[in-house]
Amino acid sequence: MASFILAFAIGSSLTVMMQGFKTIDVARTITLSSQIAQSEIERLRLLNWGGIEALPASAPVDLAASFSAEGAYANRFTVTRVVADVPGMAGEMKDITIIVSWRGTDGLVRDRKYHMRYGKDGLYDFYYTLARA
Repeated sequence: MASFILAFAIGSSLTVMMQGFKTIDVARTITLSSQIAQSEIERLRLLNWGGIEALPASAPVDLAASFSAEGAYANRFTVTRVVADVPGMAGEMKDITIIVSWRGTDGLVRDRKYHMRYGKDGLYDFYYTLARA
């Protein structure tokens, strides 16, 4: 009887540990995907308006260019950039969405989306133009 209880306790603890490791992997990849998306957002913020306007409506992002030291990122994550005009502000403001997707160790496909708006004259030009009016 005691050996049955001991075997049940060990079996249960192994199952709980495996689930815990899966949860840690999900948390780790969510954090990593957020860092990848943030890195792409920051790269886009360095572009001028002409560079933003030249971006295609939807395109994959090459991770090997951003993370040259770590090729594993490029193999594990897929990053897509979607650029569209803000309704009513065509030619003045763009909506940019960065979508990072990956397949977890549990086989499920997950994704994280970052969203930003990019104005033609930037925040400060917009603020000062509004303040002078």
